[in-house]
Amino acid sequence: MKRRTPTATLARAFGVTLALATAAHAQQTDLTIALQLEPPHLDPTSAAAGAIDSVLYANVFEGLTRFAPDGSVIPALATNWEISADGLTYTFHLHPGVTFHDGTTMDAEDVKFSLDRARADDSVNAQKALFADIADVTVTDAQTVTITLAQPNGAFLFNLAWGDAVIVAPESIDNIKTAPIGTGPFRFDNWRQGDQITLTEYPGYWGDKPALTSATFKFISDPTAAFAAMMAQDIDAFAGFPAPENLPQFEADPRFQVLVGSTEGETILAMNNKQPPFDDPKVREAVAHAINRQDVIDGAMFGLGTPIGTHFAPHNPDYVDLTAQSAYDPELSLRLLSDAGLPDGFTTTLKLPPPSYARRGGEIIAAQLREVGIQTEITNLEWAQWLEEVFRGHDFGLTIVSHTEPMDINIYARPDYYFQYDNPAFQDLMTTLNTTTDAAARSDLLRQAQTMIADDYVNGYLFQLAYPTVADARLRGLWLNQPTQATDLTGVSWAE
Repeated sequence: MKRRTPTATLARAFGVTLALATAAHAQQTDLTIALQLEPPHLDPTSAAAGAIDSVLYANVFEGLTRFAPDGSVIPALATNWEISADGLTYTFHLHPGVTFHDGTTMDAEDVKFSLDRARADDSVNAQKALFADIADVTVTDAQTVTITLAQPNGAFLFNLAWGDAVIVAPESIDNIKTAPIGTGPFRFDNWRQGDQITLTEYPGYWGDKPALTSATFKFISDPTAAFAAMMAQDIDAFAGFPAPENLPQFEADPRFQVLVGSTEGETILAMNNKQPPFDDPKVREAVAHAINRQDVIDGAMFGLGTPIGTHFAPHNPDYVDLTAQSAYDPELSLRLLSDAGLPDGFTTTLKLPPPSYARRGGEIIAAQLREVGIQTEITNLEWAQWLEEVFRGHDFGLTIVSHTEPMDINIYARPDYYFQYDNPAFQDLMTTLNTTTDAAARSDLLRQAQTMIADDYVNGYLFQLAYPTVADARLRGLWLNQPTQATDLTGVSWAE
């Protein structure tokens, strides 16, 4: 027998240790992922804050349908459905054996409860309009529910995929904001407010078992802190990384991967259309022409973002490029202000929520508006304040926000929506769109809608929000794009 030298023995021992370490590493099933924004609470059916869906969509809560990573609508809690010839009746067949995280059965009664709650007169659902066409929800049996519409709605299956349409149980509603109970592959475990939320695998999940057994969402609002935490590998990934200026460093480091995708986020300088002087279309047009979009994209987002001229995603095949209609033209802006009786300009408020695009972009836009005589009083708000003052209270002149909901141009048909645009012609157009099922006709209506709000200069349209994610190079299955605001972990795993 050949005798081993001490060196050979050490080498073999080191090799065994390395192999064991590698195997142990390949078996990792936990994940720490950071987001910039912390949810105000954990009920996706009663708030407009996309940060709620960022944690809970597809992970904890599910609807009858859901968005796939490519933006298509696919079955979720419903295995399949039939639609009547007149487009008014949808019969959904539910997956058998589905339970909520407290062990109780999810059935057609819970679907009826969820949809009736969302469309009730006293509903606080931020997207109540999604359910406006529902005339009746009927339980046929435990696994079958029939939804009758008052009129055909070509986007109904799409509407049911929103986070606002997830299925909840009446037994858990009282505590849903702090202890959410859903049907997804992960259940809520812990919320250390101001720091993190932890989810753990739900053993009784009806669908495919996720590769992860636990996931911790860390909330890091400061871009400098985000860079430090990622570089130190205190976190495994940062979805929606808030410091795009640092991306080249991560791209050059083999420890990391950088994913830059698109979102449904139309980033706008919203104007309060009922507050003087923004109730004058000439003033709104003057604001639009005072803004240099590319300077905002370069300065606030370090070049990440696609200029837009209306409230519609450029990657959508029905998008109309209307950026030239509100091109940067400060001389025109000054003439418009003079025509509106404001030759010396005016002063207004600019209330900014926490995201980097808003805080950084707000400073740049304030400087651009100053050049044409529009002075802004900047106030930085936390999300809860922004929702209370701006979104619900309509107490603002200008604000910057990214609308991350999918295909949401219909918000312009709601006169009481926070920017308070009230145009009956647009409302009629949206009513026609809702009842139209022909694809070509819907495309034409969507193009008309984009042009109408651009012509009215409802808001200052800035850019489509990019979505950069920095992650450990070994992670697989993270979403590249954001067809809805979500951090879907159902397909995430560590490479072996």
